[in-house]
Amino acid sequence: MTASLSEIARERGIKYFLISYADLFGAMRAKLVPAVAIDGMVKNGAGFAGFATWLDMTPADPDLFAIPDPASLIQLPWKPEVGWLAADLWMDGKPVEQAPRLVLKRQIAAAAELGYVMKSGVECEFFLVAPDGKAIADGADTQAKPCYDQQALMRRYDVITEICDAMLALGWQPYQNDHEDANGQFEMNWEYDEALLTADRHMFFKYMVKSIAEKHGLRATFMPKPFLELTGSGCHSHVSLWQGDVNVFDDPDGELGISALGYQFLGGLLANSDAICALTNPTVNSYKRLNAPRTTSGATWSPNSITYTGNNRTHMVRIPDAGRFEVRLADGAANPYLLQAGILAAGLEGIATRADPGARLDIDMYALGHTVADVRKLPLNLLDAIRVFEASDVLKQRLGAGFVGSYAKLKHQEWNSFCRFLTEWERQNTLDC
Repeated sequence: MTASLSEIARERGIKYFLISYADLFGAMRAKLVPAVAIDGMVKNGAGFAGFATWLDMTPADPDLFAIPDPASLIQLPWKPEVGWLAADLWMDGKPVEQAPRLVLKRQIAAAAELGYVMKSGVECEFFLVAPDGKAIADGADTQAKPCYDQQALMRRYDVITEICDAMLALGWQPYQNDHEDANGQFEMNWEYDEALLTADRHMFFKYMVKSIAEKHGLRATFMPKPFLELTGSGCHSHVSLWQGDVNVFDDPDGELGISALGYQFLGGLLANSDAICALTNPTVNSYKRLNAPRTTSGATWSPNSITYTGNNRTHMVRIPDAGRFEVRLADGAANPYLLQAGILAAGLEGIATRADPGARLDIDMYALGHTVADVRKLPLNLLDAIRVFEASDVLKQRLGAGFVGSYAKLKHQEWNSFCRFLTEWERQNTLDC
């Protein structure tokens, strides 16, 4: 991008820019900057008080500066006078180690040193619910098996097509939209790309879906498990590694079309899945999805064990076709940058150690998983996940000890806050003990 952002603003009719960053919990933070001031912001950054967001900082820390990345510019299709910019965080003239976008960029740089670029795509599931969040918005959406329900999909035609039209206008190459496995749940897919671009788009997609839903009097939620009896919202990630125009995971002679290097990447991912679970499944609610009982549709579509397979959706990783993996671990609450960073860090560790993923399992894990010995389980709750995450020497070395410590600290605070909450279940089961 050679033109300045102020010049681009004049050409496109942009009046304001959102300079935006994601904190450790994936919440989007922004300042709205008039176009006449944007070039100064690119040079110096927009100032924030880091402690006021979910970052491991104190009120005594100096100003946090969000320096926008001009290459990330997205003009809001539903409000074209506004341009959105992803920003990188700096303090005292240095990049902030715990900043999620910078955590991902460090992994991308580590891959580049080996000559690799990770490309990825995400399948973002979400619910359209009533404004109070207590029920799905469509009272007629009641099928026991509502997946791909044409009638329910078309009742939300105006919302879904406005979002899809926006992606078409932005050049994301969306290719399908569907009603998902839970009542009130939808999924929209767009083309895969390099990991940072996918993460930026994933971040913006969540904002866009919520904003357009609000226009229609609805509320969109990416909460992993908003309704206990219904399938939760996952965020499946499709991953491949490239050298130039060559997909180095693709090997016609390899088992299921995957190269030896691809299986090493997979081996690292499997070995470190319990550690990255705190990133891919970052909330208390996430473990209602991972360890869910059977839903009204008949299946949870989510893993609880660390296994891989071919074209079989009951495992944590599946190989749907040659040259890529589908990682089915993450949920809708995952920070888009930390999701990609965790997968890439684990995979690069696998390449470095020539990790062996072991033999794949081709069984129905939902029906027969209990018959397989020595299968590692995913964490049962957020506390278990945090403990594995903060004890991981691999993640400290690859993601940075400062980031790991800061993230674990805030997540421990979140867990402790949850534990101070008294539930109705406790009253019902212990009042008369």
